Amino acid sequence: MRDGWWLTTLPFAHASRITMTDFPRTITAFESGVREGLHPGAQLYVSHRGEVLLDEAFGEARAGAPMQRDSIMLWFSAGKPLTAVAIGQLAERGVLTWQTRVAEVIPEFAQNGKASVTVWHLLTHTAGFRNADGGSAADADEKLAWICAQPLEENWVMGERAGYHIKGSWHVLGEIVRNLSGKPVERFLREETFSPLGMSATSLALTEQEVSELRERIAFVYDTSDGALRPKEGWNNLEGLTRCRPGGSARGPVRELGRFYEALLNGGENVLQPETVALMTSRQRVGLFDETFQFKMDWGLGFIINSNRDGIQMPYSYGRHASRETFGHSGNQASCGFADPQHRLVVAWACNGMPGERKHQQRQRAINNAIYEDLGLVENPRP
Repeated sequence: MRDGWWLTTLPFAHASRITMTDFPRTITAFESGVREGLHPGAQLYVSHRGEVLLDEAFGEARAGAPMQRDSIMLWFSAGKPLTAVAIGQLAERGVLTWQTRVAEVIPEFAQNGKASVTVWHLLTHTAGFRNADGGSAADADEKLAWICAQPLEENWVMGERAGYHIKGSWHVLGEIVRNLSGKPVERFLREETFSPLGMSATSLALTEQEVSELRERIAFVYDTSDGALRPKEGWNNLEGLTRCRPGGSARGPVRELGRFYEALLNGGENVLQPETVALMTSRQRVGLFDETFQFKMDWGLGFIINSNRDGIQMPYSYGRHASRETFGHSGNQASCGFADPQHRLVVAWACNGMPGERKHQQRQRAINNAIYEDLGLVENPRP
């Protein structure tokens, strides 16, 4: 566990007099993405030492509808730490430990060699059943049954090999929350995390009534990989808006994702104890080659820890200037949220265009590098 030196209390972030003209590189990165067709629209939130510096919207949420600061954006996997925090809350209540075997909570999970998989393995992506990221069942119970039937990967040694799990393990984590709390994970998070932090427009799954009421605020997601603007109907239609995917369906204005990271910098503020935050955002998995990302990456408990190495930025990088302690998570070709404890910096942004991995990686690095450079936070000599 890290010593928690950075967990000093910060004030609730408040608006500053800084304007977009103070962030020329950052604004250019977003606006050029609109011009080049990488995304029709985007949102950006930046706070530094408890002061909101940017809370901005760019372009369009949908054809003919301007993106607003309160538009509801899809965060994809940038929302994974929300589910991880739900597990942390249950650990604080003593109903599980990080070493609890999943099969103790979900007995059918023990099938095909998975009896020894622990909560720690799930959150550090060392469990070794990435084959469970497939499947097409929409019903949550059918999906869980299919995941439980999947075998471990061949020759996998849990905790000694690493490979990012996109979906399957997060359905399992959601089921753990439901079994131990008696509430679906989306309800648990609304009551135990979103409400205490004032994240009133964040959800893992909208209700049909919310879809109807919020329709004008919902930003669509587009595939822009071939230069065209093609809606991703599986995420934009009613089924996609109301289906809970514990590792990928979080939605809300990105200012609320920023609020989440501000709370963590405040020691867990109304959500977690400082000791739990320090543990979850410290290096639990160190120096392992991630067989999904094809890069050596360090992991906390549900958080990606800055893993730039030897002058090379990690996939979905926080930028070349981020401190070593920076923690967060990004979402598939679309979003990023992180906190840099050394600089007391919180960044959250989302784009509603998915331009393909190569172009997105370039976009992500350009955005995050620009934020640090516009703030003058470039003294860190690390890559």
